[in-house]
Amino acid sequence: MPLAARAQQAARPPRMAMFHPAIPPALLTETGGGSAWRAFFGELRRLGYVEGRSLIIERYWAEGRHDRYAEVAREIVTRNPDVIVTGTNPVITVFKAATTTIPIVAFMLDPLQAGLVTNLHRPGGNLTGITLDAGIEIWGKRLEFLKEAIPSMQKAVFLGMRGGWEGSVGQILRDTAARLGVSLAFVFPQEGSPSEIERVFNAIAEQRPDAVLVSGEGDLYANRQLIAELAEKKRLPTICPYRDYVEAGALMGYALDLSELFRHLADDVHKILKGGKPGDIPIYQAIKFELLINLKAAKAFALTLPPALLARADEVIE
Repeated sequence: MPLAARAQQAARPPRMAMFHPAIPPALLTETGGGSAWRAFFGELRRLGYVEGRSLIIERYWAEGRHDRYAEVAREIVTRNPDVIVTGTNPVITVFKAATTTIPIVAFMLDPLQAGLVTNLHRPGGNLTGITLDAGIEIWGKRLEFLKEAIPSMQKAVFLGMRGGWEGSVGQILRDTAARLGVSLAFVFPQEGSPSEIERVFNAIAEQRPDAVLVSGEGDLYANRQLIAELAEKKRLPTICPYRDYVEAGALMGYALDLSELFRHLADDVHKILKGGKPGDIPIYQAIKFELLINLKAAKAFALTLPPALLARADEVIE
């Protein structure tokens, strides 16, 4: 190989492919994608990466359509980037089937329970990243907080994306609901598009539940503002897994620190671009959760929250 060509190859910046199921590429930036992506890109910048100069970023999405995952995954794998950043579980399953060699840095929901890895400390294979929960029991805890906020609650709806909530995960929620004397229905949008989220909220409202639990998938996070607005419009008190929802107007959050998690996600990308093997990089799991309460939302729902619950809140948003 000629010296000039070798120098050009050596100087070529690494390529990172980013795939989000429902956030448009134009919003998958430090300013457009919510607190998670603000932290991710901010950490990459802190580590010295400048897009277009020291890192090429190729962004993809599926327009909220699950039937497009495999097609987009194939396109990305064919382009052979140095690292793929993606999530959540249904997407990761598709990428794991598409490549066993390209490193995948992913945001996941309970990857052990989902069978994505067999060990968080040494995941093996080509997958590492972060887990967006601390085990499935956390969902039972969220239902308990909702019952504490609304003692009269008899009927609740769980809003999640299909594929992650069958089997033992859903069973923990059903067991908790039974113990609390709450009838719990599961509702799964067909895709992560705004029109489908609106259709689903109309269907939920017809069931006349006392409250709604929102799950942690990326499809729903992409529509967090819309979900908070529809919850208020349909008079459906909600508990959500991330702060962004509560700041958007949801009633409550039992939330982990997405910013901290996504900084770890960026650190994993950095380790891989410096030669680390994904299978040797531990999957990072959050251990700190905050109870967040939006008092403005409580007033909109004409809810008088128990003083004991307000006293336990880590933050009350006025």
